[in-house]
Amino acid sequence: MGVPGTEGGHADAVTFAPFTNPTCGILMAWQYSGTNQKSTAELDWLAQFLAHPLCNPRELTSFHHSCEAKLLDKFLSTNSNLFREEYGWYKSAVKIHLPCEKVKWSSEAAAPHMTVDGVWHWDLVNIIMKAFQSEQFKTFHTTPFKQCQKVSEDHIIDILSEAYSLLEMLCAYEEVNGLSHEPDGDLECVVTSLMLWLDSTHLTNFGKASMWPFYMYFGNQSKYLSGKPTAMACHHVAYIPKLPDDFQDIYSGFFKQALSQEVLTHCKHDLFHAIWDLILDKWFMDAYQSGIIIWCADGITQWIYPHFFSYSADYPEK
Repeated sequence: MGVPGTEGGHADAVTFAPFTNPTCGILMAWQYSGTNQKSTAELDWLAQFLAHPLCNPRELTSFHHSCEAKLLDKFLSTNSNLFREEYGWYKSAVKIHLPCEKVKWSSEAAAPHMTVDGVWHWDLVNIIMKAFQSEQFKTFHTTPFKQCQKVSEDHIIDILSEAYSLLEMLCAYEEVNGLSHEPDGDLECVVTSLMLWLDSTHLTNFGKASMWPFYMYFGNQSKYLSGKPTAMACHHVAYIPKLPDDFQDIYSGFFKQALSQEVLTHCKHDLFHAIWDLILDKWFMDAYQSGIIIWCADGITQWIYPHFFSYSADYPEK
């Protein structure tokens, strides 16, 4: 994480909106970045935050951590926070069915179900369109190519370093360019390589506070660039909620018996896949099969085909 709000302009006002002033916001950003043990290196890191052009040391006379934390909590509980539809976020709910050992129903739809609220997510097509219309697109490789090293006159080896130089990417590119694209057959067809990660993580050293973020990178961008935090190459897709704390009581209310560990695991699994069904909506599936036409940041209109090239996930239900 870098020093926040370095873009200047309107972004600064949005970044520091929850806090008393920008200086307090900058100090809070330093507090929650880096490690939880502030060493000499962390002190050097603090100096970078204090060197922020909006940082005013005179404003620190009114700084109180508890006060700024309460202001941040209040900001996140109102419609002023960044998890809003106009910023691309949607808040949805998913339904999961509740199984019970040795109990049968005529169909899955006839089984009792419960609704899990609070699924914050982006639309995958919106993420793709936003990326291809942004400055980030200018670092994308839209035409895959093969990399080789000539060891000797009769010995050539393939170099497997980037997603856009893989055989799978070359095959996908040939496949989409072999499709019929009437009436826009003159548009260049581009395969966008989607690389997905899900990683459940604890937020504190003590307690049970945790998050399960779902995020995505584009394989069209070099790993040496996308690995830099300043490249802003990571795109948030969703935040996966847990089953409610009173899930045991909800289940017992339906079946008058305790919830077994096996059924709990199944319900967590069902929640996970229900959220995938939410993300892989009809708009994305149409784009996956037929492509989407995007006027890209380089001023050229292209036919974009999303493909999943990697998927790395942990499974907290285990």
